[in-house]
Amino acid sequence: MEITITQEKQESAVLPRQMPILPVKGIVVFPFLVVPIIITDKKQSQLIDDALTHGKTIGVFCMTSADVTEAGFDDIFMSGTACNILKMLRFPDGSVRFLVQGLARIQIAKELTTEPFLTAEVDEVKDVFIPSVKTEALQRNLLDILKNLVDVSPYMSEEFYISAINQDTPGKLTDLIAFNMNLTIGEKQKLVAEPNVARRMEILLVHLNRELEVAQLSKKIQSDAANELGKMQREYILREQIKVIQKELGDGELRPEMAELKQRIEDAKMTIQARQAADKELERLAEMNPSSAEYTVSRTYLDWLIVLPWQKSSKDVIDIRKARKVLDEDHYDLEKVKERIIEFLAVRRLNPDMKGPILCFVGPPGVGKTSLGRSIARAMGREFYRLSLGGLRDEAEIRGHRRTYIGSMPGRVLQGLKRVGTNNPVFMLDEIDKLGSDFRGDPSSALLEVLDPEQNNTFSDHYLEVDFDLSHVMFITTANMLEPIPAVLRDRMEVLRIPGYTDVEKLEISLRHLIPKQTKNHGLTSSNLVFRKDAIIGVIEDYTREAGLRNLERELANICRKVAAKVAGGSHRKISMGASDLAKYLGPPYFASETRFSKERIGEVAGLAWTAYGGEVLKIEAAAMPGKKALTLTGHLGDVMKESVQTALSYVRSLSSRLKIKSDFFEEHELHVHVPSGATPKDGPSAGITMAVALASLATGRRVKDKMAMTGEITLRGQVMAIGGLKEKVLAAYRHGIRTVILPMDNKKDMVEIPPEIKKAMTFKFFEDAYDVIRFALEIKK
Repeated sequence: MEITITQEKQESAVLPRQMPILPVKGIVVFPFLVVPIIITDKKQSQLIDDALTHGKTIGVFCMTSADVTEAGFDDIFMSGTACNILKMLRFPDGSVRFLVQGLARIQIAKELTTEPFLTAEVDEVKDVFIPSVKTEALQRNLLDILKNLVDVSPYMSEEFYISAINQDTPGKLTDLIAFNMNLTIGEKQKLVAEPNVARRMEILLVHLNRELEVAQLSKKIQSDAANELGKMQREYILREQIKVIQKELGDGELRPEMAELKQRIEDAKMTIQARQAADKELERLAEMNPSSAEYTVSRTYLDWLIVLPWQKSSKDVIDIRKARKVLDEDHYDLEKVKERIIEFLAVRRLNPDMKGPILCFVGPPGVGKTSLGRSIARAMGREFYRLSLGGLRDEAEIRGHRRTYIGSMPGRVLQGLKRVGTNNPVFMLDEIDKLGSDFRGDPSSALLEVLDPEQNNTFSDHYLEVDFDLSHVMFITTANMLEPIPAVLRDRMEVLRIPGYTDVEKLEISLRHLIPKQTKNHGLTSSNLVFRKDAIIGVIEDYTREAGLRNLERELANICRKVAAKVAGGSHRKISMGASDLAKYLGPPYFASETRFSKERIGEVAGLAWTAYGGEVLKIEAAAMPGKKALTLTGHLGDVMKESVQTALSYVRSLSSRLKIKSDFFEEHELHVHVPSGATPKDGPSAGITMAVALASLATGRRVKDKMAMTGEITLRGQVMAIGGLKEKVLAAYRHGIRTVILPMDNKKDMVEIPPEIKKAMTFKFFEDAYDVIRFALEIKK
């Protein structure tokens, strides 16, 4: 909006010393200009009414922030403009619109009142202007640049320029130009606060030059865009004319590049659907200008169609003995997994057209799930590709992006097939239980088609939009836990559990695989370092306590590094690593073998738990304090585990007479059940029998037998029910020095999973009734 200066002479106006202050948002008023202002605040409306009634001059000051609703002196700039109100209109919505005319620059000298509106003492700031050759040159430059700006700028009119050249003083000229330019509030406020006219002219020259440069550049961009549009239209017309000429002349020969692409399409041995899509895209490509952006998009799409292994397969090794040998070389034990692979190869030998299985390896970290996939590929003579799904949240990572998006490409499944170059690799989807989902889609739902043998022969990627046969691919997924995997996805996979290794198995794996690998990696030979069996067992028992092998391999690598440092330092002595040498190389033992659960106190029982990282032994603690009947549960327990404690308490109370518990014990004591490691969440019903024994021990004052642990869910009637994760729990008990384990009778059939050396070293007791468990577990009171 352009504002012109009134022709009245305001220099003679005498300003009052005190005046009401009007804060305004986003408006900087300059002297001698008429400016419209709209307000909605009641206090500001009262200020305007008071000023009109008494003919007062008001001070208009711009607010420092537009977010302030009720401005005080701290929310306005200290420099503003004294104004007269010329006209006011009041609207039905309560807002007031009025015109003010600037009189002079002012500064707040003293704050007076804030209610009902702001008032202050002000000082008039007069313009400082000394005529000179420099000021004359500045004024002429201002007008010259302003003229050029009016010619190219869409928001400045010729009338504004005429008004500017008619100003009688340089001060008025600078104020007029400053108000009508696209300046920020801060830049305009700086000009209001500047009394020196020459300085204001210099500041304005900088802004005018910048604005002129921007306006000229904008005009050039618009002109270039119009020229480019005209050029594209001309090229389109010419291309259409060339088509007509070629058609009349019968000249349909392809360019050399197009001929090469056509030959590659024929050699790719695509499916009928893919070949039709490729031929259609090649026709479009031949008609495009190679310099256009669409040409690159189309060419990339054709390249993807050509390089995918539509018919290229690697030949399976059907030699069962050789495959078994390869599997045994790479991994010790894991008989169930090896047996399943041998079965698949045997069926492939009898029926070569059988579709690939979808296997899911579930087990704690470090048991060899990922490396087992590589071993399977080597045993079968197939290529191997691993896709990590941990943290994947975008569905397009699996199915690809549609070609409408810039930089789109196929999903990770087809990218993997392109990389290995065959359509029947061993394709490992690692950490499938770590998949996420958000507003971009659910990757687990996209995997439903990939992992369904009845559907994946027509897998459609969003980018290609043609079917690709994935039925020859052997998909293997890995997970630490089954629960996070959606049920519909879990139903499509054959689950093979890898629970963990015993100490005997870890010893054998160390001798066969880990030690040779680490000595080779650290540049050592048998002449430098030899591990004795007692040293390996010492590392397993005293420095690692895990289901897998990662920490064990890490500690062995730690020893190798220290030995390598000695060898590199000039030592030629052969080191025979024994159990007594471990403290020297690894420090004191991390775990105190067979001490934590060797001596139980009253109310303490060792329970067995299953986690994604293998089995774990938890000590359940129960305590009683004099007080009202109450039960406190701590240890970050889940709802199911809390209910198990309630059930156990009710059952033990029902046995008060049989266990010879004092009749008033539960009424006169407050009970507290705690499961240590309070920062770790715990849940599940399998600790029910452990809770019952702990409460029975507390109420009867009888200790639990030494080196004993238990697991099992109980009912309100005392029935001991079956639990899961038996092997993991038993292995954890063995690692912690437990030698007697109480289990539900229904789990007796699962003992076939327990290694023979564990069965020999431990005693297993099976019960159906919780009362029998309590009688067996508690020592006889002396």
